[in-house]
Amino acid sequence: MTTQFIAVAQAAVADGRITAEELLSLRREGWGDGIMTRAEAEALFAVNNALNERTPEWCDFFVEAIGEFVLNGTPPRLQCSLEEAEWLIGQIDHDGVVESMVELETMVRILERAENTPDRLKNYVLDVVEREVLTGSGPTRCGGALAATHISAAECRIIRRVIFASGGHGPAAVTRWDAEMLFRLKDATLAEENAAEWDDLFIDGVANFLKGFVLPNAQVSHDRKRELEAFVADSSVNVGRFMGRVAREAPQVMNHFGRVFGKKQSGGTDFEALAAAGEVVTDYESEWLEKMVAADGEVDELESRLIARLASDD
Repeated sequence: MTTQFIAVAQAAVADGRITAEELLSLRREGWGDGIMTRAEAEALFAVNNALNERTPEWCDFFVEAIGEFVLNGTPPRLQCSLEEAEWLIGQIDHDGVVESMVELETMVRILERAENTPDRLKNYVLDVVEREVLTGSGPTRCGGALAATHISAAECRIIRRVIFASGGHGPAAVTRWDAEMLFRLKDATLAEENAAEWDDLFIDGVANFLKGFVLPNAQVSHDRKRELEAFVADSSVNVGRFMGRVAREAPQVMNHFGRVFGKKQSGGTDFEALAAAGEVVTDYESEWLEKMVAADGEVDELESRLIARLASDD
């Protein structure tokens, strides 16, 4: 952390604006040592809370800088731990609300960039969006009509990005929690003029939950990645020498490798079988879908289209 960085941030807080020169100074000082510290990140939150106007340039910098701290401030890289997620949520939710679109975008970009994030962060973002839809107020409604139970195009884009984010439950994997949230929004907005993107989002999301599949251990945990990085960094374990020996002995070991990697082994992962199994709607999933459809006592148009999609995929 540099004294200059904090001085620039404090000046911006004092007058409620940040100039292009100050923004350039923050960028230089913040990455001068290649590390964004927690104190610097918290200073940026203080600036963001104080600004009278958040320019596109500021928003781009803020999203980049906070994401850099959360994902790369401490090893392992591209991982968001539960502690880091709680810190981020605490900074954003200090007064009980998400005040600006840039804060929401920051969390969404972290989910998209990360190799893994705790469910706490993903669920928090979706809770924020659901609350905005039901109340008609929040950062996604800035500049628009405050109509409760209305799903905007901005909200559709955020929901799609979050439920299919690489840092969620699994790459492009929609969870039951996500699918039930989509049903709640659908039931609450049936009579409203929702964004054109909503219908496809609802059908794509629920169909993915019912017919998608998640690879075992698709997400490497925070602790496991630390172990792997420690192994690679361990000077007593010469990975390069081992791989070099494998290359030199390739003719002798190729047959062994072929037997290991060229055929499916009992107890191994059969990815084709997993994909095929994922395509089948199980009895449990059928019962879940029937319960969700029957919740309001009728089959609406979106539910009919969802059922038709599932049938056509068989």
